[in-house]
Amino acid sequence: MAAMLQPQIILLKEGTDTSQGKAQLVSNINACTAVADVVRTTLGPRGMDKLIHDDKGNVTISNDGATIMKLLDIVHPAAKILVDIAKSQDSEVGDGTTTVVLLTGEFLKEAKPFIEDGVHPQNLIRSYRAACYLAIEKIKELAVSIEGKSLEEKKGLLAKCAATTLSSKLIGGEKEFFASMVVDAVIAIGNDDRLNMIGVKKVPGGNMRDSFLVNGVAFKKTFSYAGFEQQPKKFVNPKILLLNIELELKSEKENAEIRLSDPSQYQSIVDAEWNIIYDKLDKCVKSGAEVVLSRLAIGDLATQYFADRDIFCAGRVAEEDLQRVAAASGGTIQTSVNNIIDEVLGTCEVFEERQVGNERFNIFSGCPSGRTATIVLRGGADQFIEEAERSLHDAIMIVRRALKNSTVVAGGGAIDMEISRYLRQHARTIAGKSQLFINSYAKALEVIPRQLCDNAGFDATDVLNKLRQKHALPSGEGAPYGVDINSGGIADSFANFVWEPSVVKINAINAATEAACLILSVDETVKNPKSESAQGETAAGAMAGRGRGGGFLGRGRGMRRR
Repeated sequence: MAAMLQPQIILLKEGTDTSQGKAQLVSNINACTAVADVVRTTLGPRGMDKLIHDDKGNVTISNDGATIMKLLDIVHPAAKILVDIAKSQDSEVGDGTTTVVLLTGEFLKEAKPFIEDGVHPQNLIRSYRAACYLAIEKIKELAVSIEGKSLEEKKGLLAKCAATTLSSKLIGGEKEFFASMVVDAVIAIGNDDRLNMIGVKKVPGGNMRDSFLVNGVAFKKTFSYAGFEQQPKKFVNPKILLLNIELELKSEKENAEIRLSDPSQYQSIVDAEWNIIYDKLDKCVKSGAEVVLSRLAIGDLATQYFADRDIFCAGRVAEEDLQRVAAASGGTIQTSVNNIIDEVLGTCEVFEERQVGNERFNIFSGCPSGRTATIVLRGGADQFIEEAERSLHDAIMIVRRALKNSTVVAGGGAIDMEISRYLRQHARTIAGKSQLFINSYAKALEVIPRQLCDNAGFDATDVLNKLRQKHALPSGEGAPYGVDINSGGIADSFANFVWEPSVVKINAINAATEAACLILSVDETVKNPKSESAQGETAAGAMAGRGRGGGFLGRGRGMRRR
């Protein structure tokens, strides 16, 4: 009776929403499964695309997991974790973003019945982490190295990896064409880690096969003044001067005031301004440069001056394009025209202005340091070219990773089935509940081949049974077998050149397991809806008290005398 009469302890502010326990955990699992269902159908070569229309009226068509996850305005706190892992997978390895979201959703789905039956989440987390460690060790064991091959062989192998990535994209129909282009671009930049050294320029019109790779730098013709058309548009082995200064007549930046006692002195001031600009232009010409590029404006006077002396100039060049020209040509960007020596000038084999569609491009090719490349993309609709650019970004990332890590595994769901078989076998050696949890982890990995079949319209159960039987062969010859998208059966993924870098799978399984364990370890959500409105009121109150005569009755500036 005494216990019943004790006063209730109020710990949190009134209106605070707290949900905890098993119901909260199940709710989080359901939210993550719902998010995974959104991107489920985009997996694989026969995956569908999503059209996303945002509040600003922008339309994006994509089947890239990371892009879709970014554009979905997810408000559920637990489901936001899936957006984060998709982003991290995209920035780390570039591909496998849909895979990582699907695996997380499936791990949680398999955990749900255990949670509902009263299993403690920490038991599940422990088993999942152990299974993850075993899976990654198995991937490393199954991976095949491409190290020690000649450059031509390596190029061929990397093109296979790029083609596997591109097969699931909108430009999958031309995957061989783009795969070799991507490999050439990545090899061109060598060991340079900066992704922006590969430029992608988009020009609407034409078809996909009109796209081309420039072993150097290409950028759109910048804004130009009269006199531009009189300049030569092609040079062989030109010297290139890169500037970060304006070459035009400018009025004084400060509010300068000049007092003259004699009106004839005015002319000397005007002449001085002209002499300054002519002096700058003269120094540019004397440097021996035949191509002058500047990040800031090159005015009409300078344009005509250069045209008269057979020099090409372009002003207002984008910062990243100028940086890429500097890296490729071996030049250095100057902030002054004084003391220009030969060492700061860049060079290339050929500079030309070329018409691409209805745009004109300045193209620098055959650059000496060659640490840059530009892909010029053509295509019909703007959305199509945008998606092609995202697809190429994934392929470029994959080729860079394969070059660095140089081990590949069989794609098409083969590696997932092999790990699944291995974990099921391993689970039998464990006594206790852990056996069930590792088994459920192994079952979750089968979601990849199953979804590949579903998206292609095949009978998933039938194909998975064939795969299980093949992978269970004691000789181990079935390990590289995955889903054959073309025939609806199974095929040796290695023989069909469906390869992916092992780092993609390792990263995906790691990230998916971490995310699943993180969501399973949350048992309470505390949400204070009033805190936001309270902050708003505090800010409004603080603003009212500021300023003269704002917060109190007194005579401030501009107030009428009573």
